[in-house]
Amino acid sequence: MALKSRFLLDPLTRKKLRRFRSIRRGYVSFLLLTTAILLSIIAELLVNSRALIVHYEGETFFPTYGGISTGRDFGLNYDYEVNYRDLQAAFKADPASGNWVLMPPVPFDPLENCYPGESFRPRPPSFAEGHYLGTDQINRDILARLVYGFRNALIFSAAFLVFTYLIGITLGCLMGYFGGWFDLGVQRLIEIWSNIPFLFVVIIVASVIPAGIGMNLGVLLFIVVLFSWTSMTYYMRSATYKEKTRDYVHAAEVLGASTSRIVFRHILPNVLSTLVTFIPFTIASSISALTALDFLGFGLPPPTPSWGELLRQGTSNLQAPWIVASAFSALVLVLVLVTFVGEAIREAFDPKKFTVYR
Repeated sequence: MALKSRFLLDPLTRKKLRRFRSIRRGYVSFLLLTTAILLSIIAELLVNSRALIVHYEGETFFPTYGGISTGRDFGLNYDYEVNYRDLQAAFKADPASGNWVLMPPVPFDPLENCYPGESFRPRPPSFAEGHYLGTDQINRDILARLVYGFRNALIFSAAFLVFTYLIGITLGCLMGYFGGWFDLGVQRLIEIWSNIPFLFVVIIVASVIPAGIGMNLGVLLFIVVLFSWTSMTYYMRSATYKEKTRDYVHAAEVLGASTSRIVFRHILPNVLSTLVTFIPFTIASSISALTALDFLGFGLPPPTPSWGELLRQGTSNLQAPWIVASAFSALVLVLVLVTFVGEAIREAFDPKKFTVYR
């Protein structure tokens, strides 16, 4: 019973959540976005060149998350990884054997050349061949690259959110709580740091990184976070300045609570509503930043699936409009959903409407 009471939400929070559910546009967008995120987590079961299940000679195999199986493992005459689409066709041609293959709905890998041995050229959407959005300029399935590009964007935005909030919240709360020379000194440093041109730094770093390392996700994330944490400090500084004058903060100080306990256990929980409203817009800005950097060629290294890279391909191959149309539509759809969720959260958690102070 005690464990259950720990997870009960207070009446004010429940009222905010009911308000959020009543905003139909934001709530439906939240459900759609959550579904897309959950599907991207299990993308290998939906978009993959490996089979989900292979039944061969009375044995059942699950190759999706397993090791590499060669053609000889399934009665074919080669020693490299088996092509499961060809294996499925071979088993269908011999139904008497009882062997069968279950492929994902989109049986292509995002890095796979779907037409080996043929010229590199974009191919239009074809339901007969399973390329529902067509292929790009080097014969890779666009839908597969969109799905895995979405997952890469989610990983990037989640990590970006955690690190920028960790730095911005910590420094902003300390600035607001201590004030004085500490506050003024850190503000001057932030102003100087904010004037460093972000894009120039990305170009310089991309040019000096050794070819063997490359601009991978970790390096790119580090650079973007390095120049994106400053805005959060101003919000947290203002909120902490306001909260530290409350009676509960003075009471904690009189009782001898440490600075870290007062800031992170007392003040921070009372400004969470401000943080929650910024989360969707931070995610949208990080996805936009990653897409823009990939489009300019300073983002993730090829052949990493990326929406910005697809947009760059599309603008270079206007004779294949399905490339840019697919990437642009996916980007706009996700950003619109995130924006609708952010607007609903901002309205539902509006401190002017739900404040307890008079």
